[in-house]
Amino acid sequence: MPIFEKPPLETLSMARDRWTPLYLEHGRLEVDDSSVKWISSQKLVCRIPVATVSALILGPGTTLTHAAMKACADSNTPVIWMGEEGMRFYAAGLQPNHDNSMARLHATAWGDKRRREAIARAMFLFRFENVEVDSATVQQLRGMEGKRVKVEYAKLGIQYGVTWKGRDYNAQNWDLADGINKALSAANASLYALCAAVCHTMGFIPQLGFVHDAGTLPFIYDIADLYKHETSWPAAFQAISQKPQDDGTLARKFLKEKVEETKLLQRIPRDLTKLFA
Repeated sequence: MPIFEKPPLETLSMARDRWTPLYLEHGRLEVDDSSVKWISSQKLVCRIPVATVSALILGPGTTLTHAAMKACADSNTPVIWMGEEGMRFYAAGLQPNHDNSMARLHATAWGDKRRREAIARAMFLFRFENVEVDSATVQQLRGMEGKRVKVEYAKLGIQYGVTWKGRDYNAQNWDLADGINKALSAANASLYALCAAVCHTMGFIPQLGFVHDAGTLPFIYDIADLYKHETSWPAAFQAISQKPQDDGTLARKFLKEKVEETKLLQRIPRDLTKLFA
């Protein structure tokens, strides 16, 4: 069957069974005969089984044809546009789920103050096992999270032998940031893309967050925060320990390994289902 003919729903892989996202930059994505192919700026050609990847992440210097985008849509494969060094999440393609049940569930929970706070507390319990959260406000829980993050950063600095001076960078003057801050931002941005791909696939609403309420993708930030401590954070510190001037390439490579080791693509759909149960 040509890939640009929409396959039956039962033949498509579920999000939890797909590969980790593919990051592409400086090249062209197009359809040739019965497959999608990537042509790099060095004219290297790679055929991509878009129906089996969780998302295509397009970095700087990429173009794609209408036929390639249609093939991804027909395969329920989200396409995500990111900025240089993974530092911006610009946009994502269509939401590829087949009904609006998850969106209605999400909106109903968010619109009910008690349920919204209950889900926010469940998210904190996900990271703070055996901690009393029922008596704390969401604002107090945010403060607990901030302290936990600082402690975790310090531990990772000692573990990987990386000098840690604190989370400090200016998005408007990126060159002033030190290597570890750049690596953290690059790894986190890629993790956001992965979480966005899963949330889009399942039909959740990125704009309706439970812990975060600012920015363009607060729900994506909520979900990514559940897994940073075992994926993007150690990936960034590991990258800088091996290559202090890493431009984000090594951090993304280690992030991919962490995602596979932790079986994150299988876990996120299950965890989301539990959060909204």
